[in-house]
Amino acid sequence: MTDLYRLLPEEMEQLVMDMGYPRYRADQILLPLYYKFPKDLNDIPQLPKKLRDDLIAGGYTIGSAKEIHRIVSEDGDTTKLLLNLTDNNSVEAVLMQYDPSKIGGHPRSTICVSTQIGCAMGCVFCATGQMGFETNLKAEHIVSQVIHFAEILQQRGEHVTNLVFMGMGEPMANYDEMIRSVKILTHDRGFGLGQRHITISTIGIKSGIEKLAEENLQIGLAISLHAPNNALRKKLVPTASPNSVEEIIELGGNYFKKTGRRVTFEYALMAGVNDSPEIATELAGLLRGNGSHVNLIPINPTAGDFQRPSEKNVQEFERILSEAGVNCTVRIEKGTEISAACGQLRTDLAGQTGPNFSKS
Repeated sequence: MTDLYRLLPEEMEQLVMDMGYPRYRADQILLPLYYKFPKDLNDIPQLPKKLRDDLIAGGYTIGSAKEIHRIVSEDGDTTKLLLNLTDNNSVEAVLMQYDPSKIGGHPRSTICVSTQIGCAMGCVFCATGQMGFETNLKAEHIVSQVIHFAEILQQRGEHVTNLVFMGMGEPMANYDEMIRSVKILTHDRGFGLGQRHITISTIGIKSGIEKLAEENLQIGLAISLHAPNNALRKKLVPTASPNSVEEIIELGGNYFKKTGRRVTFEYALMAGVNDSPEIATELAGLLRGNGSHVNLIPINPTAGDFQRPSEKNVQEFERILSEAGVNCTVRIEKGTEISAACGQLRTDLAGQTGPNFSKS
């Protein structure tokens, strides 16, 4: 079976022409796929019945994510879903909404998608890292997460404005499927999301960052740093290379030179671990003058022993960086009370309902 959400528009054209149909039939499939959200080929009545039958006979289908659990924050701005995509494997996806920038405008609606089930990177403070690696997601599974939320937003008269690859898994460890999904979602005959509205987050896999820089895409890059020196980073990210901090800074600089896109360094703040004024000063010395941006993220408590720093410590950390000339912000918190950090909801439900997560 081949999911039509896997195909780039050019591949859809080739498919219908190989079946003996005119090129324009491809757009009669693509338009409803990304704007009407059909669940079945027979939900596209403008297609000739013979073409629908031929596609079905050829093993083509329209995949869709099956929602098995939904949880919404108290303020209604964050919706976290557990979705069944394939083989009864569940994956998390999150919608985060922010106030509109213009009076009377639509809210900014950011979708956070997963690229793997589990993760092999083993970050000790991350719920997904603690569950281990299970499998890579296909491009169509990544696209389906976006489509599922796009349909929810459409019913409200809203639309997806931003996309971040910051859910379960390491995107660069599933590079080919991840980048295929990006090309589908940004294609003007696909989902049509602007490239500059997408950010890919990585722990710092060199080969993936270098490949992404050569893609000729205007995509944002966020690299998880979490420490200003290799000894501390190795404790937090066991798979990090011995000189990972220096490598990451160099990779970020090269990405900026190649693409013109400023790199964001993600920094998860953990009480008593990496939130001291001394560490802030060390980080400022590392990043001063390189034009990057630091996103400070007070950690969500997970299954590990890490705790959130006090608001005072967060503010002091930010002050030290800012006064040293380092661009930085503290992430606007969304969904703390609903296990919104990647992997938390799936882990929580596994403990309640077992591996199939049938509770809804």
